[in-house]
Amino acid sequence: TAMGYTLAEKILGAHAGGAPVAAGEVVVARVDFAMVHDARASNALKAIASLGLERLPHAPRTAFVLDHFSPPPTREAANVHVQMREFCARTGAVLYDVGDGICHQVLPENGHFTAGDLVVGTDTHSTTYGAFNAYGTGHEGTDIAAILATGRTWFRVPESIRVELNGELGAGVWAKDVTLAMLGRLGAEGANFKVIEYVGSAVGAMAIDDRMTLSNHAAELGAEAAILECDERTIAWLAAHGAPTPRPVRADTDAIYADRFVIDASALAPKVAHNHDIGDVVDVGTLAGEPVHVALIGTCTNGRLDDIRQAARMVEGRRIARGVRMVVTPASRSIYLAAMREGLIEILTEAGASVEPAGCGTCVGITHKLMAADRERVISSANRNFKGRLGNPESDILIASSATVAASALTGRVTDPREFALDIRTAA
Repeated sequence: TAMGYTLAEKILGAHAGGAPVAAGEVVVARVDFAMVHDARASNALKAIASLGLERLPHAPRTAFVLDHFSPPPTREAANVHVQMREFCARTGAVLYDVGDGICHQVLPENGHFTAGDLVVGTDTHSTTYGAFNAYGTGHEGTDIAAILATGRTWFRVPESIRVELNGELGAGVWAKDVTLAMLGRLGAEGANFKVIEYVGSAVGAMAIDDRMTLSNHAAELGAEAAILECDERTIAWLAAHGAPTPRPVRADTDAIYADRFVIDASALAPKVAHNHDIGDVVDVGTLAGEPVHVALIGTCTNGRLDDIRQAARMVEGRRIARGVRMVVTPASRSIYLAAMREGLIEILTEAGASVEPAGCGTCVGITHKLMAADRERVISSANRNFKGRLGNPESDILIASSATVAASALTGRVTDPREFALDIRTAA
């Protein structure tokens, strides 16, 4: 009897010759778009140079993004940026320069791929592209060198986990809380080498900004990809951003999954990850009242317009607590501009926050713009809280939604955003 196929099996199959492929098979697949960012570029450029090729046919379908060291804090970083600019000028690869934004934001915003595509980047959070019904995944820089030369790379087809999110999220609860709930259930790397499919009415109700958080944060689960279904909202967003014609892919009802989860969205509370472990997740109430010193909103996980709106509406007409440093980093220049036009940057600045240029900002601790002191606690809407992630192993990092971060910045303590009773879902 014929069996059904998952989204991953269908997309990889379509790029490896046509017919769906089964989990466990090894395939060589055609890549629609590739991405290299500045924290991995020197490896990739060395690997490309070692091939000694005159022409790199896939260069126009590859973006080089200057986002991790943006603006560059070291001489080495500035020199890598020059190499990247020169490479793009010489080969026709696409360049996103300092301040343009984070790779995972600028690729979809600029219509570089569409539903049904296969996209590979030098970053684990390349899973973000799955929000648009594409197979987005992270590979090493050396793999990208091969893609630049041949337009292909190899995959071992992963098994999939189906996560059905039913009902509707309550006020003050966001996609970030869903992914933290999954991390609490499976643990960090609990979906290693697997693909997650997020389905259900609560996913359908989410704005694209929130869907991108679902796919992005799957990287912390160890997922190879996290693919959502394509609906009218996906198609409208892709069209608005000049993407190629979508080729939507649906999983078969009799597809085979390694695991299935059903989550009641309405039962979820805002979540917080703590103890230097993204998989150690509790309801916000468990930590309520714990002091916080730094509040961070941004990154490829939660630096989108909806996040900035949540923060601005929460702090509007108020001041953040004494002694709290709040930093907001929009994920791209276009988000920064949109936030300016809506007056959100002004609201945040008046409340005492600092707004940084678009990019990865403080997330990686490379740029050292937000070093917390020993025994200080950071609450952040980023994606990782391992010891020393923000540069100081003696500080503590909590991970939560942008709403929870903003609420906590106002009080100076871990605070349930529902205390401010603001619900600002948008249709975007």
